[in-house]
Amino acid sequence: MTRNLLDFHILLAPAEAAGGGFSLSSPDIAEGATIDRKFVFDDFGGTGDNVSPQLNWSEPPAGTKSFALFCHDPDAPTGGAGFWHWLVVDIPASARALAQGAGAAGGAGLPAGAKPIRNDYGFSHWGGPCPPVGDPPHRYVFTVYALSAPKVEAPEGATASLVGFIVNQNVLAKASLTGLYGR
Repeated sequence: MTRNLLDFHILLAPAEAAGGGFSLSSPDIAEGATIDRKFVFDDFGGTGDNVSPQLNWSEPPAGTKSFALFCHDPDAPTGGAGFWHWLVVDIPASARALAQGAGAAGGAGLPAGAKPIRNDYGFSHWGGPCPPVGDPPHRYVFTVYALSAPKVEAPEGATASLVGFIVNQNVLAKASLTGLYGR
C-alpha cells in the first residue's frame, strides 16, 4: 500500500505544552562544554572513538507513552538544514536513560523496542561530531521528546526531517542539552 504525507495527519496527536520538570542531563557532556574526543566521529577526518554519550532524563509529563531522542548540529554548512547525528524513536515510556555506547551499530545497546532512524551519515546508529576543520565550534543539540504516542508511525526509510515532523506532532514535552565541538 502506498502512503502519502496526508496519511500521517490522521496518525498524529496534537502537540501540548512542555512539561515543567522534564530535564535532560549527561555525565559525559556538560551543558555548553566541549565534547570529548571519545564521542567524536571516526571518519571524514574525525579522530574520535565514535561512542554515543550517556543521556539521562527525568520527570516526564503524565501521559508519556514513549520517548524519542535526537542529536542535531544546527551549525553544519548544509544550506540551512543542519546535520542529524542520531535519531532514536519508540523508546519505552519506562526508560530514563540511554547508556554510554547505546548508539552502537546494530542497536543492541538500546532499550527493547527502540528504533534507530537513518542519520545524515547514512546509517542508523550514532555518528559523532565532525565539523569542518577551521569552523568555529559547532553546537550539538541533544533533545529528548516525551510523546503522547507509543510508536512513531513513519514509513520505512523515512528521512530524519519527516520523522522529526511526526515526533513534533506528538510532543508532550521536550528537554535539550547542548555540547560544543570544533577542530
